[in-house]
Amino acid sequence: MPAPDPITAASTGGGSGPDSVPGRPSLKDWRLVAALAVTQTIGFGVLYYSFSVLLTPMSRDLGADASRVSLALTTSVLVAALAAPVTGRWLDVRGGRGLMTAGSVLGTVALLAWSQVQSVAQLYVVFVLIGLASAMALYEAAFAVVVARFAAPARATALLAITVVAGFASSVFMPLTGVLTQAYGWRQALIILALVYGAAAIPLHALAARRPVPASSACAPAGGGADERAALVRSATRQAAFWLLAAAFTLHSTGVATISVLLITYLIHLGHPPLLAASVAGLLGLLSVTGRLITTGLQRRLPAALIAATIFALQAVAAAALPFIGATIAGAIAAVLLFGLGFGVGTITKPHLLTESYGTTAYASLSGRLALPSTVAKAVSPAAALVLAGAAGYGWVMAAVTLTCLIAAAALTGYHRLSFRRTSKHPSGPEAPA
Repeated sequence: MPAPDPITAASTGGGSGPDSVPGRPSLKDWRLVAALAVTQTIGFGVLYYSFSVLLTPMSRDLGADASRVSLALTTSVLVAALAAPVTGRWLDVRGGRGLMTAGSVLGTVALLAWSQVQSVAQLYVVFVLIGLASAMALYEAAFAVVVARFAAPARATALLAITVVAGFASSVFMPLTGVLTQAYGWRQALIILALVYGAAAIPLHALAARRPVPASSACAPAGGGADERAALVRSATRQAAFWLLAAAFTLHSTGVATISVLLITYLIHLGHPPLLAASVAGLLGLLSVTGRLITTGLQRRLPAALIAATIFALQAVAAAALPFIGATIAGAIAAVLLFGLGFGVGTITKPHLLTESYGTTAYASLSGRLALPSTVAKAVSPAAALVLAGAAGYGWVMAAVTLTCLIAAAALTGYHRLSFRRTSKHPSGPEAPA
């Protein structure tokens, strides 16, 4: 008798990974969600969003051009991308408690070191550490912990709660960093932020991100060992469906990162005052929360891949329309609102699709494989877009964003078709009881 396809075996027993707990989530499970919502908000606020506020005073103090200093953040993002597959394998084998706690400690130490740098070279070294800490303690790790703890549909609610709260990280920590910098200087501000992050993230990860104990041995995984995980990863990465997911999320990250960095500059280029341009661009964050709420609600009734594909296509329409209608205030607002709907959709759709197709046994390993190209795209696409804007104009940048979103939508549609065919051959659902 032939051995079962490891993907089919895992997906039809979804929620049977080493960290899964059957049944209704407990109060302790929701405390985990609350803890991760706090740590992700502070983590993104301090490790990522504070940089843009500190860039000018830091460049002045280090005597370096802002473009050289800004490469430190790019270094951090690239290091996090390269570390994602390794941390994913660790999470699948050992869970998130030790890794996320260690990442929080490393992040705190790196922030304190950042406050003491005296040269750009030292700054780059510090941001290598911050990149490692981000891979260990931010979204990819947090989502792996949640996927291991929750079964559908509670999993979607838990992920939504974390991303909605963390979506306000920039709104909270960019002003806070500005106030602290103005009052104490950028070095002292970083020390304060490091203490805030360490005091919150280290104990919360150590206490909350513990592995649950299965309710009974009957529900414990029978084949969740290293061999099964390795076989699942090998089988998944040999199939077209997985690489369609990789293409979709990488291309979408490219478009979103480009708009994130260039939108204010482009709106000013279209003739809007800087304050108005910044205010309109700020709508992206508001709509990202709206898009996540809409997507999570619709996932209970419609295929998640098609929902995301539709929203990606709407973003393509928005990017294509912006050069034609963006010179007016109403047109700029309309285009930004439409594009903003998809800002956080990829973040919450990826865990859903991975667990839907491949179960939870090797979730973190597969998620790390997807995170590598998409995070690299996030790091390099704004710089590439600036080069394109200088050479050919912003209209071509918007055309490129339109194309990336359209291809991402097509890739997700293709993934859905392949997934539907496989599901029709194996009708037992991915969340069948253990």
